[in-house]
Amino acid sequence: MVILFACVTLLLIAAPAHAMHISEGILPLPWAALWYALALPFVALGIRRLNMLAKEDLSIKPLVGLMAAVVFIISCLPVPVTTAGTCSHPCGTGMAAILLGPFVSSLIAAVALLLQALFLSHGGLSTWGANIFSMGVVGSFAGFFTFKGLRIIAVPLGLAAFFAGLLADWATYLATSVELASGIRGSEPFLPLLEKIMLAFVPTQLPLGILEGAMTAGMVMLLYRKRPDILVKMRIIAPGEVPSNG
Repeated sequence: MVILFACVTLLLIAAPAHAMHISEGILPLPWAALWYALALPFVALGIRRLNMLAKEDLSIKPLVGLMAAVVFIISCLPVPVTTAGTCSHPCGTGMAAILLGPFVSSLIAAVALLLQALFLSHGGLSTWGANIFSMGVVGSFAGFFTFKGLRIIAVPLGLAAFFAGLLADWATYLATSVELASGIRGSEPFLPLLEKIMLAFVPTQLPLGILEGAMTAGMVMLLYRKRPDILVKMRIIAPGEVPSNG
């Protein structure tokens, strides 16, 4: 219901439209098909993982719904990058990956991207696979492994979440740059074009990555203070780490 309400609200807002994610028709068909082939297995594994979590505990569904709404809404905030044929925007997949794991986060991103392509003209159906792979798969796994790695070496919870959100965002745009450079280069050398596209993203994505890191840390610390039981259930913290007022 939250996602449906967000869709209707955004459709009714009168504002200039900017192409979000990788736009429809940007990638040649063979490249679009390749990214579909790479992305869809992660979506399938996300469905399987979500079904397993729901069987173990039905109360996980509200958290999945919350994360789906977060990813949908914040990835609808465009900062146009006209030189790259797309937009910068926060992603939310680092946050979702920390709380639900990278496979469920990939699934959530796939659903959000499909709704945005169908109802908001953000991204496209031909580029859905590429957008899933960059934002859903690369972003989710970058955020998840960053968080887990930092926690292993005893980095504080909030700081680990910050870097997870930051690197999930930046990894998404590195992957997007690779997808764009691969698909549109024609006879131009790959690496110089990749460098140009990455540099085009820098002015917007550097601060947006920091913002996303702060949002991710804020969400995780809010749950730590208000609902530490969720973090324990998802094995993000140990029972002994629950704050005394939790």
